[in-house]
Amino acid sequence: MSRNICGFVFSVLAATALAAQEPALPAPPNDAPAPVPTAAAPGVRAGSDPQPYDRVITKDAKSAKGVFTVHQVKDRYYYEIPKPELGKEFLLNIRVSKTTMGVGYGGDQMSDLVVRWELNHNKVNLRDVNYSVTADPKTPIALAVKAANNDTILMTFPVAAFAADGAPVIDVSRLYLTDVPEFNVRQRLAATSVDASRSYIERISPYPENVEAESTLTYTRAQGGGAAVPITGMRPGSASVVLHYSMVKLPEKPMMPRLFDERVGYFSTGMMDYSKEEHRAARVRYIARWRLEKKDPSAALSDPVKPIVYYIDAATPMKWREWLKKGVEDWQPAFEAAGFRNAIVAKMAPSPAEDPDFSPEDVRNSVIRWMPSTTENAQGPHISDPRTGEILNADIMFYHNVMNLQRDWYFLQAGPLDPRARKLPLPDDLMGRLLEFVVAHEIGHTLGFQHNMKASSMYPQEKVRDKDWVHRMGHAPSIMDYSRFNYVAQPEDDIAVEDLVPRIGPYDVFATKWGYTPIDAKSPEDEKVKLNEWARAQDTTPWLRFSTVGAAGSDFGELTEAVGDADAVKSSAMGLKNLQRVAKMLMPATTKSGEPYEDLAELYGRMLAQWTLEMNHVAAIVGSFNTQTKYAGQEGRLFTPVTRARQQAAMSFLAGNAFATPRWAIDPEILRRIEPTGVLGRIRNAQSIVLTNLLNSQRFARLVEQQAIDGSSAYAPEDFLAAARRAVWRELDADHVRIDAYRRNLQRAWLDLANTKVNSNPPVIPAGAPPELTALLATSGDEKPFYRAELRALNARISAAIDKTADRETRAHLQGARDQIARILDPRFNQGGNTAAPVLRLAFDSDICWPDYVILPN
Repeated sequence: MSRNICGFVFSVLAATALAAQEPALPAPPNDAPAPVPTAAAPGVRAGSDPQPYDRVITKDAKSAKGVFTVHQVKDRYYYEIPKPELGKEFLLNIRVSKTTMGVGYGGDQMSDLVVRWELNHNKVNLRDVNYSVTADPKTPIALAVKAANNDTILMTFPVAAFAADGAPVIDVSRLYLTDVPEFNVRQRLAATSVDASRSYIERISPYPENVEAESTLTYTRAQGGGAAVPITGMRPGSASVVLHYSMVKLPEKPMMPRLFDERVGYFSTGMMDYSKEEHRAARVRYIARWRLEKKDPSAALSDPVKPIVYYIDAATPMKWREWLKKGVEDWQPAFEAAGFRNAIVAKMAPSPAEDPDFSPEDVRNSVIRWMPSTTENAQGPHISDPRTGEILNADIMFYHNVMNLQRDWYFLQAGPLDPRARKLPLPDDLMGRLLEFVVAHEIGHTLGFQHNMKASSMYPQEKVRDKDWVHRMGHAPSIMDYSRFNYVAQPEDDIAVEDLVPRIGPYDVFATKWGYTPIDAKSPEDEKVKLNEWARAQDTTPWLRFSTVGAAGSDFGELTEAVGDADAVKSSAMGLKNLQRVAKMLMPATTKSGEPYEDLAELYGRMLAQWTLEMNHVAAIVGSFNTQTKYAGQEGRLFTPVTRARQQAAMSFLAGNAFATPRWAIDPEILRRIEPTGVLGRIRNAQSIVLTNLLNSQRFARLVEQQAIDGSSAYAPEDFLAAARRAVWRELDADHVRIDAYRRNLQRAWLDLANTKVNSNPPVIPAGAPPELTALLATSGDEKPFYRAELRALNARISAAIDKTADRETRAHLQGARDQIARILDPRFNQGGNTAAPVLRLAFDSDICWPDYVILPN
């Protein structure tokens, strides 16, 4: 799902499977919430010296042993930290376990960080360990790196007592009952403060390699208080949230990492290494992947020592459980290609009777959680060891209403090809298959894979209509693409309905082999020759390629929601035929005696959105490039401009389709059932989206630069602007000029856009912005004068056309357009000149590998 259907994208990490579990300590009664405790032991003044052990851990203490021993004395909780565990590194993951309506969802991840407990005289410090910079400890610069990256103290605890073996005993209650800024919980909930009188610890349970804790914290939010950009919807007032803290010991023997390669789409963890023999600090990046080791290293195909296990949440409706399990295990053939049998399995989460200690929030368990949410999405985040990229945990958030999104997409894209989809609701076997597809996509994220929008554009366009090819290869080579259902195929192509849905494809198998196949090597650097050899398969098999680094939106083949985008003109023409069929299906599919027309209204709106998407796939061809990420030694350029002839063909298609009124979508039998007015606005909005995309400043800047480099062989930017203007204002060429309401709306949208181009300044890009951002927001100084020239040319055409008008509406429209052009070109009518340049602000999402760039007004 940017994110997509997903949310379908995210970074990932978590825990080793552990045996021999100790029982959880009992919680204080829910009807007797404890006040926030002080740091001192019972009867001990805060800041005093350690007391005798039996005075702190009294005979009333309830104790349980694990990696730490946990003691509960009334409403206080103590950690007895064995001396060998001091200085060791733990992954601390914080999630929402239970929440109040409107304040996120159970399973939401708040924070994860690496921590270390250290004894400093009579205090224990909890430190946040930062791995962003590093150096080989044997090198001289390691001292400077350590001095520049001192680990932050998150909290300090007075030692209440020492055990007989010297283990410090500390009261940790306030760690779980107060707001720790680095945990990011209050900010994420947009809360103002924590109310101590309504907060208490539910339980703290130690296990051999981890400690699991839960606390109820009651947050308050004043009117207008909280975070500047809240991620959740906490309203002013109070919200009681149960937080789950998993503290898991990082592997004593770190996994050997695999170096990241931009040609293959893995998430990664990175650090600056100052000890490399280079003239600048080297950024070292490791891919995110699970630790898979063969039971029989000599076997070509072996079971793993420890498989990747996903649990299906007990809240999942019964009829969908097997489909979700299938979505997980669909990846088994890809792992078999990497040499692992039964590498990835799905199981039902145990019931409380089967395992009373099982918790879906425990980072040792990777869980597909069914969320009671109207959000039409799913998410696949993961948690990794920052030292190596080893994935330790991965949970999938499966929102209930993702089913509605799948229903609508399938009906609109594949309805004309599948008889099962011609009447709503969809049958269970079809919906189950759609849920399997969603889960398989999200599982890909939790295995370490990024989205790959590029590979699908490498299939020859005609192959997505070839039933034998599609049966063998799928209509897209990667399930990590946003290439939903095969809307290009036609009824006469006779493609089997089971082949209309994406599945694990050739790229997914290739990427799994590249990242998970064991290599006999002593270090990550020793693997580079073999990994480079495998990546070079992309040169001869183009559909194994991944999205190009630095393309910054310039590659027409890196489109979301696209099928057959090797030639979007042909594919969108086929998609348009199917949408015209869908328009005729809407009434019989969505209407049911005695029911309102909600489905009809929803699907009609989404039908127009699908049309806009497909038109935008064609718009992307203009000013674009064919791209491929290459490393030194691979022949050819990374960026090759699309030919002028192909760009002109795209403009011709848009003139005849995107900028012609879609009469097939204007059906009074539908419109008069869903709204009294609105279709004029719907059509204008749909066409304006395409027009704005086509005329965006970055596309124009690329055209200017292509002409500057390639000369007369390039598509000239002035020819492009003129073609767009003629497509929108084509009635001016007629002997008798008549412009209807739909066309008048489109023409006004063009004028509004021209005004923005002439009288607004481009966004200010902050100094030091990354290169991909600079490319993404590139503009040209030619844009303002070129649009002024277009407005003058249009003004002359309108003046000549007014005398040819056939009705008063058209004459009034053209006179108004001429007046608007005068105002646009005269700064006196624009409040003294140009509007202020918008300020660029960077909005980061922790679940996505790159920031979202948001332009906001001053």
